[in-house]
Amino acid sequence: MFPSRRKAAQLPWEDGRSGLLSGGLPRKCSVFHLFVACLSLGFFSLLWLQLSCSGDVARAVRGQGQETSGPPRACPPEPPPEHWEEDASWGPHRLAVLVPFRERFEELLVFVPHMRRFLSRKKIRHHIYVLNQVDHFSLRSHPPAPTSFPSRFNRAALINVGFLESSNSTDYIAMHDVDLLPLNEELDYGFPEAGPFHVASPELHPLYHYKTYVGGILLLSKQHYRLCNGMSNRFWGWGREDDEFYRRIKGAGLQLFRPSGITTGYKTFRHLHDPAWRKRDQKRIAAQKQEQFKVDREGGLNTVKYHVASRTALSVGGAPCTVLNIMLDCDKTATPWCTFS
Repeated sequence: MFPSRRKAAQLPWEDGRSGLLSGGLPRKCSVFHLFVACLSLGFFSLLWLQLSCSGDVARAVRGQGQETSGPPRACPPEPPPEHWEEDASWGPHRLAVLVPFRERFEELLVFVPHMRRFLSRKKIRHHIYVLNQVDHFSLRSHPPAPTSFPSRFNRAALINVGFLESSNSTDYIAMHDVDLLPLNEELDYGFPEAGPFHVASPELHPLYHYKTYVGGILLLSKQHYRLCNGMSNRFWGWGREDDEFYRRIKGAGLQLFRPSGITTGYKTFRHLHDPAWRKRDQKRIAAQKQEQFKVDREGGLNTVKYHVASRTALSVGGAPCTVLNIMLDCDKTATPWCTFS
């Protein structure tokens, strides 16, 4: 009844004749053909640029008897990766970074290159030791017996092993969580001559803020670690070994030091751990609930029982480290909570 107020928009390359584009191309192929043509043009342009900057085109032209002016152009170089080599001028001390570890490869891939860059920029001579806890049956060629159970994670015992197995070229250690990355370059990782130095202090750690906390990142000279007899080997599962070690530090008559003048607060570190993705083993089995609050006055560095299954030098993102595959002795008579059986 009324004429339509809408009409098809005429594309600028159409000449008004139905079914044809200007130039005589079929209309039904217009968009597709233009898309393919653009892709082809882009591909051959990139190919020509790569061949020309690498000198292949110049060599091909010379091969056909045509001369080109000037030498062949070199392609722009990619930025070189960061390489940090230790220098004796950095100082007489060398740090062993001890990283208790088990199945947290995503975090390790971030941790090792980050710490290499961070410590090298601060001119801290160091080496990173990844203390990987493995089970006795995990290294067998045949399946484990049905009664075999994996031992629970023991951070403190791994640090004891790392201390004993670290090179004599190191004279102090960092007990370092793999999921905690320092961001503020004003943090001090130097030799803690006066006493243990708690880098991840309660005022700076993103999660733990109680006064006796000494976890996360703690520096000690090897002399002071021996004076404390290392850490207790009785803490299987997550937590409490740091609290017991705080009492060892005080019992050895050592003064604990912490950073000062750091203004970045809880943003001083990046915490990688995702509790929703990787649950912590916080179960308390048998008498463990009562034992976890006691001071272990006999065990420690002198009683840790272990076997190093392998020692491997690796490079992670260009950063060197040593991975120790460590089998810890699970004495179910002394610590029946060392497995879930």
